[in-house]
Amino acid sequence: MKKDKLYFLTFLSIAIIFLLIASIATQYFIKVSANQLIEVQVESSKREANEIASLIDFQLFSGVSKEEVVVNIQKIIKNSNTDSWFISVFNWSGKEVCHPDITKVGQPVNSNQTLLSSLKENNNSDDLYDLLVNRKSISGAKMVSEIIHISPIKKSDLIVAANANIKSITAQMDTLKTNFYLIFSIMGVVVILLSFLAVRVIGSAYEKQLELKNSTLTTEVVNLSKLNTDLVSYREKVVEVSNDAIVEETLEKSKKRILTYIRNELVPIPIKDIAYVYTENTITYVVCFDGKKSTTNASLDDMYTNLDTTLFFRANRQFIISIAAIDKIIKYGKSQLKILLQSKTSEEIIISKNKAAEFKQWLNI
Repeated sequence: MKKDKLYFLTFLSIAIIFLLIASIATQYFIKVSANQLIEVQVESSKREANEIASLIDFQLFSGVSKEEVVVNIQKIIKNSNTDSWFISVFNWSGKEVCHPDITKVGQPVNSNQTLLSSLKENNNSDDLYDLLVNRKSISGAKMVSEIIHISPIKKSDLIVAANANIKSITAQMDTLKTNFYLIFSIMGVVVILLSFLAVRVIGSAYEKQLELKNSTLTTEVVNLSKLNTDLVSYREKVVEVSNDAIVEETLEKSKKRILTYIRNELVPIPIKDIAYVYTENTITYVVCFDGKKSTTNASLDDMYTNLDTTLFFRANRQFIISIAAIDKIIKYGKSQLKILLQSKTSEEIIISKNKAAEFKQWLNI
């Protein structure tokens, strides 16, 4: 249940983060793409308006009358496509002189002076995009077209205008938005699902590793508990050896004490009082349960041969420990064991991987 809740929260978090990023990115990409599209069309319309203005200027300069020029231009632009961008001609009084839709001739032109000024000074299409997005009714009626560039004719009252069909361009922008939203929606679903599946797969793999580690740890804890239980049991047996006839026979066959030195004084030490024996700098030390330390001329190997192997264990090359001196057994590394003694010692007694199995068997004797 907790896993399902965690996966659900992960899915929800990824979805929310993507939606936040997408909401910002979508608006940015829509505006950038729309501006580029509009800018290309604006430049094309400007070029066309300037060329027609040059043509009219040339005809007037060649002696062609204004009325004839107007008629010629009207024939050229008559019935041209007004669905997006088109050219018209108006005079200084603000009335249409030539228009693709002949019914518009003689009517006042629609122009946004702020927009015209901005396009002329900044030479960009940002204002036109904002105008299309935020277009509202003017004088109660929504404008169908907008003049985005003018090219006056020299020595004449005629002005060539490049017009944008607001309705058509708005439809283009709506299509562009729809396409972007569709792309982001599909991409969002794919990204969210793939991210969720990736989290699910990685989470499952990690859970399996944790379960394996927990299982291994549980097994090791059980083994250590068993070792410490065996240690307690064996220690109880050692405490009772004085009243055990079999152990008495074993003690009779082995030495009951060893001869050691404290400085220049010979000191006999009972075997039962020895906590551990260790060697350091080729010197063999004997440490008793009361903490007293003495030395012996015998090597660690010789000492081990003279001790009862049911009571003493050769932990490593440096230490021989008594079963009665062991306080705790702790797991060390992957397969090693660390022995904590009842006697205070700064040394760490480590039983290697190879010796660990022998030590466990020794405790089970």
